[in-house]
Amino acid sequence: MLHIRTVQFDEIKELVDLSDQVPELHAPYRASEYERRLTGVPHLMLLAEVNGAAAGFKVGYEREGFWYSWMGGVHPDYRRRGIARQLANVQDAWAQREGYPHVTFKTLNRHRNMLRFALERGFNIIRVEERETVAEYRIWLRKSL
Repeated sequence: MLHIRTVQFDEIKELVDLSDQVPELHAPYRASEYERRLTGVPHLMLLAEVNGAAAGFKVGYEREGFWYSWMGGVHPDYRRRGIARQLANVQDAWAQREGYPHVTFKTLNRHRNMLRFALERGFNIIRVEERETVAEYRIWLRKSL
């Protein structure tokens, strides 16, 4: 059974440990980076659990006046169950209730599954930041709530 709950700073280790198990996150952020980015700004940290086991997470915060969906992932053992979609839906509903008109995030060009996921959910590409290789280009996406 899937359960999505809000995570507090004293539980951040759960998110960090899970992020270490998401292969697309090559150098996952440590707890100190979560605290640096999230302290003093509106934020939301979500953890999805399946039968009590950490299965996925989603973290967002207010950045320069907009809602920024910063980090997220689903453990490979729990993929293809709609967990990422449910986490995103919970975050979107929360951001909308808080008065944010849209959600923005960025991903790497090499993360094709994330790009497909975003486009299927109604996101539009709003900017591309060139990098050393095309695979490393940063793609910014936004969706109205």
